[in-house]
Parts: sequence; C-alpha cells; structure tokens
Amino acid sequence: MASESRRWWQDALVYQVYVRSFADADGDGIGDLEGIRSRLGHIASLGVDALWLNPCYPSPQRDHGYDVSDYVDIHREYGSLELFDALVADAATHGIKVLMDLVPSHCSNEHPWFRAALAAAPGSAERARFYFRDGQDDGRAPPNNWQAAFGGSAWTRVDDDPADGQWYLGTFTPHQPDFDHTNADVQQMFVDVFEFWFDRGVEGFRVDAVAPTGKHPDLPDQPPIDGDIDILDITWLNPHTVFRPEGHAVWRDFRATLAAYEARHPGRELMMVAEAYVVRRPELLRKFTRPDEFHQMFNFDLMLSPWEPTSIARALHDPLDILADTGVTPAWTLNNHDIQRIVTRLGRADAHLPESWTNNNLVSSGADVDLALGERRARAMAALVFALPGSLYLYQGEELALPEVLDIPDDRRTDPIFALTAGATTGRDGCRVPLPWTTDPATSYGFSSPPAGDQAPVDEPWLPQPADWGDRSVAVEERRAGSTLHLYRELSAARRAHANSQPLAARALELGRDLVAVARGDLVVVVNATSAPVDIDLAHPALTDTTVVLSTTEQPTPSGSTIAADSTIWFCR
Repeated sequence: MASESRRWWQDALVYQVYVRSFADADGDGIGDLEGIRSRLGHIASLGVDALWLNPCYPSPQRDHGYDVSDYVDIHREYGSLELFDALVADAATHGIKVLMDLVPSHCSNEHPWFRAALAAAPGSAERARFYFRDGQDDGRAPPNNWQAAFGGSAWTRVDDDPADGQWYLGTFTPHQPDFDHTNADVQQMFVDVFEFWFDRGVEGFRVDAVAPTGKHPDLPDQPPIDGDIDILDITWLNPHTVFRPEGHAVWRDFRATLAAYEARHPGRELMMVAEAYVVRRPELLRKFTRPDEFHQMFNFDLMLSPWEPTSIARALHDPLDILADTGVTPAWTLNNHDIQRIVTRLGRADAHLPESWTNNNLVSSGADVDLALGERRARAMAALVFALPGSLYLYQGEELALPEVLDIPDDRRTDPIFALTAGATTGRDGCRVPLPWTTDPATSYGFSSPPAGDQAPVDEPWLPQPADWGDRSVAVEERRAGSTLHLYRELSAARRAHANSQPLAARALELGRDLVAVARGDLVVVVNATSAPVDIDLAHPALTDTTVVLSTTEQPTPSGSTIAADSTIWFCR
C-alpha cells in the first residue's frame, strides 16, 4: 500500500468536456452548462474526480472559446454565472471537482482592452498591454518575419492610416492578439481572474498554449529554417516566441497567486496543469514543472506514439524518469479537442510504423482506417494509462470509442486552421462533433433536448453528425456487453482498487521485445502492441504469485500466459 501523502490532483481521473459538443439542453444545436448538468450521471459513472471545461467565457467563437472577450463571465450560448454555480454545486454532490481552461497568451480582438488599444494612439497605455509595433518600410510591412501558428503572418496592420503605421502581434490568428505579460495591468488582471473563479469553487486550471507566452523583448526576425517544414510547424521553431524565459516568469507569478489564495483559504488544494506540445523534450517538462511553476504538465508523447512497442516504451520513459527524480506526477491523455481521435489514429494502416511518430498534433496521415482494429488498440492503450502513476485526462466520447469524423463538408467546417490554410489542413472539427446519446436522429441522437413544453424541432447541431452516430451512442454502448463504455467503467474501478493504492512510482520491465510492461508496486501492466499473440514469462519475478485482474480481450488461456494481439492485461498480487 502507498504510504506517501498525496494531493488530490496527483492521481486524479479527469473528464474533459468540450462544452459546445457535450449536451444541448435548450435545443439550439449548441451544447451548454445545463446540458452538462443533465448528464452528470454519465460522467459520474466513469468514477472521475474532476471535470475540465473547455473555455466557456464570453467569446465571438472564432476559435470556439480560445478567443476570450471576458474572462469573468459565461458565454451567453452556454448559460450564465448562476448556471455555472449550479453546475459546480451539482458536480460536488457526485464528488466531482471543476477545473477551468485559462487562455493567458492572447485574448479576442473583441476584448474591451483590445478595442481600447485600437482606438488609442501609438505609445499609449492601452497599446502597452499588447504587442503593438511600428511596421517596416514606412509602416507598409510587418515589424518582423514571424508566422502565425494557424497560417499567414503573425502581424496584422492596425489600419491604413499612414499616421499610425503600427501592427499588432497575434501568434495564432489576427483575431487573437497576444498579451504582453510584462505589463502590470495584464499581470493584475490574471490575479483577479484566478481569484474570481476560485471564489466560485473552481479547484484548478488547465493553462492553454504555454509555449508562446512571453517573447524576446526585441522581437527579432526568426532565423532561417532548413528543410521542408509544414506551415503549421514554423511558429514552434521560432526561438524568439516559444519556450521563452519570459514565459517562465509568468508561470511563477501564477503559482504565487495560487499559493497566496491557499494561504488565505486553508483546506483548498488548487492546481495548474500546462499544455504544450513538447514531444521528446524532457528538459522542457522539467522546466515547466519546477516547484514554483506548474504542478503538472501534459505528457503528449504517448498520445502521439505509433502502435509499436519501442515507441510506446520510449514515450513512457521520460515522464516516469522525471517522476522518480522530482516527484512530479505526469498528466496523461490519449485524446483531446486538438487531435484526431485515437480510434482513427491507431486504426490507420501505417499506425504500426515507428516513423509514423509525429509532432503534428493534427496527425495528417491519409492511410486507410480500420475502425475495429483502431478500437482494439485504443482499448489496449487506455488500459495502459489507467494503470500508470499520475493523473489521467479523458476526452468526452472516447469512452464510446468514437472515431474521427473525416468527411465534414467544407462549408460546415469552423476551425480557423481550415480557413487560414485555404483548406490545405482540415483542422480539428472532426474530433469536436456533438456526442450521440441515443439512437433518435430527431434530437441529434439525444444531443439536443427542446425546452419543456416546446414542441418545435431542435436545431441542427453546430457540426453535422454522421448517419451512423446513433449506433455509437451511450444508449447502444450501455446495452452492448463488452463495450468500450463498460470497459472504461471497469478500468476506473480497477484503477481505484489496484492502481491508486500503489506508490506514485513505476518502472519498465523487460518481458520481450514485442511487449511493453510496467511495474507499479504489486501491479504489472503488459501491452501487446503487435498483430499476433505473444507468450508471457509468468516465471518473471515481477509476475510470480500474481493473478489477472483485467484484460481488454477475453484471455485465450485461464493462466494468462498468452496475451492476445492488440491487447493489455493487468496482473496484481
């Protein structure tokens, strides 16, 4: 049994809700807070400790909430502060904490501060909250050569007035201007934002896009890039705008704000988890999780790994090594709102190739997809991460084995990546399609519910659902023996019974080159990431006197001495 004292978030099971696509309580085709309240029973059935809400602040929705126009209110399509408070209270009755999503690197161009900046003169206090700079060539050219993360220049000209001649920086899109966190007003605003939501019962934040927060003070040109680089990767190679020391100063200020709030409110255990794609860069994981910065950081290596034993083992190595060295627990995930769903990724014909490892979070392989194979592999990968030390973040719908929706019509796509790359990159809409709850197409497969007494049909959902979506619904998964929904509930129960009682530590085991094995105290998890059954050496010291407590497929032998292809087994003493 584990003896060390733990904070709740160190080994929490967290469920990510993309508010717009979870459940629609008023029939307008857009998910909302009341819809989440109506489906809390489903979330609770997964045994989760916390609920993470994607941004639900007021926003023009040009990047679906990641363009915030007011950090201390609720977007009108989603509800109100009163409904938010009710959601927090209802979640608490299920033992579920609520986490918010914080967007510190930029806001919307409709934020009152930015509107004031546009109306103000160059050199004004209003413009000092952002990155306004004089253009080159008498204001006709941008201040430097930086590219935006979603395509095009990172700079937008204020207007055509030659007396102004300034441009503003938007690392992602023109409608998402970057904050300058060296500005005292910006620093104080985020202190106020944290305290506002903590006062309403929020227990922590997932912090978005930490990589580009903070800039080289001189804003020099990006150095030349060698080789053929994807347009969406150029920004992340700019040493003057990503992983800057100026950003770490921001995180230290944030952590101090949390510590000060905890000191004034004994008994609260607040946390921040960082989001940045730092694939195969353990030195960055260590920097972001220093004692005065983030409590945790997402480990995306496993999420982006191909279905191949060496790659999976490598993806586990750095987070577990950092845990052993520093005590910082990993934050694992296999899916989120920015990446193709794992069933599709692992079902691709090239998913088993080591070279299919990618730093592109929009995994763009065009290989054929076998969804049945992808589901088996996704189940096996889920069984692995449920056993690991650290927190685990689930993305809504992965418990239903939902695939990526690949055939959304161009005129229905809403991701700014699609528009800003002129359709060259389809973007992230395919993992954001509204969830199916029932088999009834008249209610968008249970996603939408008309208000009580209203006989009018519900509106079409904001993204189209496939015709077979009802066959993948919660209602169908509930009835189907051995479904992925039932597996996730089984995994959650097994996590509580067999994994969370183990130490916050783990080590890799050598059980043969075709297997990935991890020992965590008395628990051993074994993954067969190949297309054929593999024998397991039950005489291995880590496996003696153990029994099989979980398997993602039916065991071919009662002893568990053979592990089926594309599957995972838990052994425990």
